[in-house]
Amino acid sequence: MKQIRNISLLSLILLLVACTEDFQEINTNPNAPTEVPASTLLRKVIFDYGEQMSYEGFTAGSFLGQYFTGSDFNLFDRGDLYSPQLGGNPWPIFYTNLRDNEILLNLSRENEVYAVYEGPALILKAYMTAALTDFYGDVPYSEAFKGKTDGITTPVYDTQQEIYTGTDGILDNLEQAITIIENYQGVQPLDGDDLLGGDLDNWKRFANSLRIKYLIRISGKVDVASELQSVVAADEYIKSNDQNAAFDFTASRPNNFRMANLRDGDFNSFVMSKTIEEVLKNYNDPRIEVFFRATDSAFVDSRYRGLLNGQDVSANPVTLKNYSLPGVMFREQTDLLDANFMTAWETNFLLAEAALRGLITTGNAQSYYELGVEQAFAYWNTELPADYLTSGNAAYGMSDPMEQIITQKWLGNLINGYEGWIEYRRTGFPQFKSVAASLNNGQIPVRMPYPTSEEALNKTNYTDASGRTEGNSINYSVWWDE
Repeated sequence: MKQIRNISLLSLILLLVACTEDFQEINTNPNAPTEVPASTLLRKVIFDYGEQMSYEGFTAGSFLGQYFTGSDFNLFDRGDLYSPQLGGNPWPIFYTNLRDNEILLNLSRENEVYAVYEGPALILKAYMTAALTDFYGDVPYSEAFKGKTDGITTPVYDTQQEIYTGTDGILDNLEQAITIIENYQGVQPLDGDDLLGGDLDNWKRFANSLRIKYLIRISGKVDVASELQSVVAADEYIKSNDQNAAFDFTASRPNNFRMANLRDGDFNSFVMSKTIEEVLKNYNDPRIEVFFRATDSAFVDSRYRGLLNGQDVSANPVTLKNYSLPGVMFREQTDLLDANFMTAWETNFLLAEAALRGLITTGNAQSYYELGVEQAFAYWNTELPADYLTSGNAAYGMSDPMEQIITQKWLGNLINGYEGWIEYRRTGFPQFKSVAASLNNGQIPVRMPYPTSEEALNKTNYTDASGRTEGNSINYSVWWDE
């Protein structure tokens, strides 16, 4: 019986080996891809980030940037950034898209067929990382995507200075990307590029405009004049609206501007801010009719009327018909809107600032300013009045030129509300109004708070970073703003 049992055991082992020998092959679906194509990843990152951040920039960024104010769901508008409502939690948007972009970057370096994607992937990494750190300050970066390769699931928080100026940081990645694009000798097309049409020269211009932007952003902490002058002298940045890094929304689902899909009650929670009303009227600016709708009341003193940010609507309900709501392009005609990453007009306003401050010697501030205004009007499909730049308050030098430059850039960035907030933090322009019923002791927040998920999932490193920001305070300035 013992021999029989041994023979039976041997038979069972042989049977199991035979059954498992081809297990992986038998149970692998030949029609299911094991690697996502680079073109799919690029298209996904461009659209998902652009679409989500345009929505975020409108629902939360426009409150911080004082373009719109909330008639409801407005704790964020009152300075309670710890309580996101319709928007206000961009952290997962950043990290999801940075992760997918990192997969694209790795593919481009591992597979020669995908080498054409390396430069664009580095540019997108720099672009998204800059927004991330400008929102939050110190963030997980160098170890952020090493869970699979190195088993790091609780990444350290790098300092903003390191992220901007260090090896493989924002500025370094842009320079690397330009060199890679210039040296690319392959013939593979850049498929999936819904941002710049697969044109590597356009990507190079995009990268150089970003270099101008980020050098100026950190210019209060670092001497950037020599590098900035070099970029401008090379004359390879975004100069015209047809070179803009942007993609068009459609008029209907699935690729329309997400605000158009909100319920009427939610959409109507956004009304013109008193801040932008006063700026537009001071400039006698016809874009007011593009950005906003006329009031629906015969009992107010203006067809276009704004409301002071941060109302306590539980104590003082807002009568919507007395105030201007968002213009038709944000709901009925979203095909008129772009998700813009970088534009000619923003670049020219940056150059105007650089020239005014003596950071560059190429060109003059007034010329850059006036070209930026012309391009911004064209971008918003608005005819520029003949006297706008000659005799009105927008004419260069009619008031503080720096305030004019930054304010015009702020107006152009209506779709990117967070960007207006960032530039206000850096420059103090335009002059924001006090929040009506502030939940932040009357202060305008100067950084976004780390989300509660970080405290739960990355506690040690979160605690360290929180300690460097006075307990994750929204009133603690980031490095370039100190």
